[in-house]
Amino acid sequence: MTDTPAYVPPKVWTWNKENGGQFASINRPIAGPTHDKELPVGKHPFQLYSLATPNGVKVTVMLEELLALGHNGAEYDAWLIRIGNGDQFGSGFVDINPNSKIPALMDRSGREPIRVFESGSILLYLAEKFGAFLPKDIKSRTEAMSWLFWQMGSAPYLGGGFGHFYAYAPTKIEYAIDRFAMETKRQLDVLDRRLADNDYLAGKEYTIADMAVWPWYGALAKGLVYGAGEFLSVQDYKNVQRWTDQIAQRPAVKRGRMVNRVSGDPASQLHERHDASDFETKTQDKVEAVAS
Repeated sequence: MTDTPAYVPPKVWTWNKENGGQFASINRPIAGPTHDKELPVGKHPFQLYSLATPNGVKVTVMLEELLALGHNGAEYDAWLIRIGNGDQFGSGFVDINPNSKIPALMDRSGREPIRVFESGSILLYLAEKFGAFLPKDIKSRTEAMSWLFWQMGSAPYLGGGFGHFYAYAPTKIEYAIDRFAMETKRQLDVLDRRLADNDYLAGKEYTIADMAVWPWYGALAKGLVYGAGEFLSVQDYKNVQRWTDQIAQRPAVKRGRMVNRVSGDPASQLHERHDASDFETKTQDKVEAVAS
């Protein structure tokens, strides 16, 4: 049996082939649009262009939580961006987010539209605009912000690192899986230790920090992403489990998880959201029933 020769990086890297894997068709080393496509605009102050990945769920949960508090100015239209089809490279989307990643938000409530991209930035923008889910006292506010930025810096090791090499890469590479499994378990331990003595990440108060972290690590703790629950022994992180279950029971979180979802139980999928009544009348099971 001939061993595969070790890869030796060239002096200058060039893009001469697809890298393989589930997302090969949309990966490229340059930015900018690939095609012209205007984005639709609905009737509400906020226009969200997204998909129910963990990063997308952060924002729909936040918007639903704001509406549950009575902030009617947070009404929104949620438009589906199918990233597997390359919708994020349309010219209209790139105008909002030059990085071509979901979610992207347009605030049309003022005299001039304001674009907001990067999920953490969107959460902070909405929290400050409505004065909600971000503590007023400096100590608690700083704690919430620290955990928000912890998520933004840590989750790429979970998703682009562990998730990619464990679930999506065209070949299984032991070194890569071990490296990122170790880091993912370390992160779960960081959360578990914090939540041992605190109801939520910032302390007693539910904040945008929880909304940022929960879609990633809550889903991981329940074995809902990458098919890796058993592999990572997620059941061992008891405090993460308690926190995950606590947040999952919030009605606004249940609604937020449904928006722009295109997988799973059709009753849990609301491809687009334009009115609160859509949760009762336009989930995918009802749409398919009408179509049949």
